[in-house]
Amino acid sequence: MNPYFSFQWHITDECDQRCKHCYIFSGEGCQKLHSMTWEQMRAVVDNCEDFCKVYYRTPYFYITGGDPVLHPDFWKLMVFLKTRNIPFTLMGNPFHLDDEICRMLKACGCEKYQMSLDGMRKTHDWFRKPGSFDLTLEKVGCLNRAGIKSVIMSTVSKTNMEEIPDVIDAVVQAKVRVFAFSRYVPTGGEVDASMTPQEYRELLTVCDAKFKAYEAAGCETFFNRKDHLWTLYQYENGEFQLPAGAKDGMIYGGCNCGNCHITIASNGDIMACRRVTDSRVANIWEDRLADVWLCQMEQYRDYEKFKKCSKCELRAWCRGCPAVANGTIGDFYGADPQCWKTKNDITGEDLL
Repeated sequence: MNPYFSFQWHITDECDQRCKHCYIFSGEGCQKLHSMTWEQMRAVVDNCEDFCKVYYRTPYFYITGGDPVLHPDFWKLMVFLKTRNIPFTLMGNPFHLDDEICRMLKACGCEKYQMSLDGMRKTHDWFRKPGSFDLTLEKVGCLNRAGIKSVIMSTVSKTNMEEIPDVIDAVVQAKVRVFAFSRYVPTGGEVDASMTPQEYRELLTVCDAKFKAYEAAGCETFFNRKDHLWTLYQYENGEFQLPAGAKDGMIYGGCNCGNCHITIASNGDIMACRRVTDSRVANIWEDRLADVWLCQMEQYRDYEKFKKCSKCELRAWCRGCPAVANGTIGDFYGADPQCWKTKNDITGEDLL
């Protein structure tokens, strides 16, 4: 059993970027920015610890925003987590990092720091902020020197998909410790998300070849094949096989929504997934997490409802990305728009 239960925790909406694909600054709710008070943040930690004890697990926080460093009580929270021996990753921007700040973060127990590269210089700076491409790669060195795992995440859309192979080269050259990419969830902004299944599969093919070449050369970067469609890709290539002892009805992998992950928004709302914008199920200061997990979250783990994945032999390990399906067609259980599989290879049943 996984010893951790993970929480993506947004402590503030404040940010010194306005990224074109950001879910915080899109839609009707983007006018008011929230930040938790110190008392509210302490309550979040207490509530999550109490909940995890029920399942004999430890909370693991992915602390983000906005940019979490901008919260006025950021360092107070860092020290508090250190006293509780709670592990965490930070997901933020490069602008406020330097060698001293990174050493302080390491002393507080920060294990990883995740930043973004969404294309090469011109494209990334268009998505996010002029100058942020070069600054992001520069700050990788600060994190590495402090002993914090530097993580780069790319958000892939049709706008930048052709640049992802070059991004891989850039992160390897910068000695990034972990690299991964996920797909853009449509929010009605300026980003073109309309990759075809065939285009996305070709991108995985190109990236897989680069990953393997770098791995064979002893590259320091770990390539996290994060998108669950990697499971389908590796299944077709014979690198993933269905375990002989797998039990019907069990879920072994794929999306963690409803399995071991919850999002806590800056206003205290509990969400099944931050990328599923309409997935609010409760509020951390008003509702008991154990009750929410057993009751309201049940609607996100009804695996028979998946219109395509429920008929697929990979259902227990893949299921694509429900957030992308929800953002594209408004249906959490709808077909992943970039999934290219059309038939159950065991039963011969059509999936579409």
